[in-house]
Parts: sequence; structure tokens; C-alpha cells
Amino acid sequence: MLINQTYANFSDLSYKTAVMVYTFSLVMSLVYYTRSNEKFAGMAQTLVWLGLAIHAVSVVLRGLSANRFPWGNLYEYVSATTLVAIAVAAFVIQRKDLRSLWPWILTPVLALLFYNGTALYSASAPVVPALRSFWLPFHVSIVSIGAGIGLLSGMSSLAYIVRKYQPEGEERGLLGKVAKPLPSATVLDTIAYRAAIWAVPVFGLGIMLGALWAEAAWGRFWGWDPKETVSFVTWILYAGYLHARSTTGWRAEKSAWINIAAFVTMVFNLFFINQVVSGLHSYAGLN
Repeated sequence: MLINQTYANFSDLSYKTAVMVYTFSLVMSLVYYTRSNEKFAGMAQTLVWLGLAIHAVSVVLRGLSANRFPWGNLYEYVSATTLVAIAVAAFVIQRKDLRSLWPWILTPVLALLFYNGTALYSASAPVVPALRSFWLPFHVSIVSIGAGIGLLSGMSSLAYIVRKYQPEGEERGLLGKVAKPLPSATVLDTIAYRAAIWAVPVFGLGIMLGALWAEAAWGRFWGWDPKETVSFVTWILYAGYLHARSTTGWRAEKSAWINIAAFVTMVFNLFFINQVVSGLHSYAGLN
């Protein structure tokens, strides 16, 4: 029991440290964003990798403290999903010309982590009986990976929209200042599209595994529970984006808006459905 509590304490400390490191990285990336100083870009990139390592330690220690996979409640799920989002972004944003994307990724990730560490925090403990299942690590981990990739795709589409309406060399006004450091619209669209190519099958697989778990737990594969329904809508929107993006005659801007809608729906599902709407998944915010 004492060693478990020690793991839990160090997990919490690592979580707070990772948030602090990500915050410093955001500050450095914003300085680079506004001043185009490569020194600050390098510092931001280094801090991201450091924060990612500490964040991963936090997740692992959380699991060791509870003797289970560390995604048994909403606090742990958000921590795992943001870890995936940062890891995928760190892999993608390695070229110097893409480092201006870091404020677009770190801002929503830090918002999630701050809210998660305050409003959603839950002490390390065994999961509720409904979650003691063989399917838990498979379903939740794969959904987390899909959601993390979806965050990168959605934010890239948002940056693409800004860049599209503020072409390179023609930036005007406040929005022009926001758009000026961004890569070209083509590059941003490519990142969003390639990320979505991974997000759609991974997130879809997570939903399918959830259906198998539902059949084992509740005797049916699908029951239109609010969580199930909005997850399915999110997947349909991501799939719709891929279809629109590859369909002749569709303007790229329209496709990007579908991708942004998918990301917004995913965040809505994460917070509103889990915390406000009553359903079979209402225990997701509890231990």
C-alpha cells in the first residue's frame, strides 16, 4: 500500500511537472511565432520532448499505483489522449518550417490538461466493477490513440482555414498576423488529411471493440447510449471528411470544416456527454 501511494504521489508530481514544461514550451513557441527566432523554436521543440517524457512517466506511474492499466476514469483518459496527441505531433513537427504549428497543438492540449488536473482529478484507486473487464485496455487505449491523432488533424484543418483566407504574402489585419508564421495551405491540408487517414480506422476500431465489450457486459453490441451515439457521429464526421477531401468538386475549405466539426464533436463527447448526460457510460468520470 505504501509503495502504491508513493507511485501515485510521483505520478501526480510528474503530471504537474509535464504541464509546467509544456507551458514553457508554449511560451517559447509563441515567441518564435511572433519573432521568427529559430533559437526559441529549438528551445520549444526540446521542451516538448522533455514534457512528453515526463508525461509518459506520469501515466506509467499512475498505472503502477493502481495495479491496472491507467485509463479507468476520465482523468486518466484525458491524460493518455493528450500524451498521444503530443507524441504524434512531436513526430510530425520535426521540420523547422512546421514548428510554427506548436502553439496550435499545445494550446488545446494545455487547456485539456489544466482542466483535467483541476476539475477532473481523481485519486488513484481500483476501477468500478463495470470497468473490470478484459476489454478495458484494448477499447480505451485504441480510442485514446484515435482521439489524439484526431486532435492533430482537427487543429491542422483549423490552421489551414486561417491560412486559406490569409494567403502567403497577402496577410491583412489581426488574422493576417496570426496566419503569417504558418506553413502554406497545401502543407497544412496535407498534415490534416494524413492524420485523418490514421484517425478514422483507429477510432473506428476502438468503437468496434467497445461494441464487443458492450455485448459481453450488457448483452447487446449497440444500444444508442449517448456516449455510443456521439462517438459514432464523430467517426462519421471524420470519415465524411476523408470522403469529401478525396471527392472531385468539393472545395478543400468545405472538407476542412467537416474535419473541424469532427474535432469539436469529439471534445463535446469527452466533456458534456461524460459529465452532464446520464447514460451507461456515466461512470467514466469516476474511479
